[in-house]
Amino acid sequence: MNERFFELKKEKQDRMINAALKVFSQYGYRHASTDEIIRDAQISKGLLFHYFESKIGLYAFLYDYATRFVTLELTQNVEPGENDFFVLYKQILNAKTDSMYRYPYVFLFLDKADEESDQDALGEIEERRDKYHRLMDALKERADITVFGTDMDYVKVWNLLDFTVDGLMLRAVRSDNFRADFLLEEATEYVDMIKNITLK
Repeated sequence: MNERFFELKKEKQDRMINAALKVFSQYGYRHASTDEIIRDAQISKGLLFHYFESKIGLYAFLYDYATRFVTLELTQNVEPGENDFFVLYKQILNAKTDSMYRYPYVFLFLDKADEESDQDALGEIEERRDKYHRLMDALKERADITVFGTDMDYVKVWNLLDFTVDGLMLRAVRSDNFRADFLLEEATEYVDMIKNITLK
């Protein structure tokens, strides 16, 4: 990756990043088209490859950039000592929606990367992907599970929250008028509803 990419105006950087996030999140590495990326980014193919020498170079940069950006948002939104199960989940949710203000497709891209089977792509992202997963697992492990009765499976509660939020996120991003603040408001209502059901 050409370091001069970061010398571009931020608006142009984000336009290129968002176009690549969108296309890779829809098709995965192998089937993603750089023609579609340049069309969405409104740039030439020559410019894309001036900053990223190849499609794999772009993909590797994008994964590294996305996980670093999300990690920063988590650091800023999740309080170091917080372990209340639902408060912690809401803080992670805040970090996710804050990330999506700037990069709406970032989590769809990261989810798609988890399904990646192309060996070249996996070779480029595997180390960073493992590090990102360890971070997310460490956050989950902080959650106080003693709030649940013995008949309540806390892992399934967390999964239920994730499935719900992921579904809301997918629907919101695919709409014509995506707004991260609306997503946060709706998702928080679902989190509160699940809290009220599971802590009865």
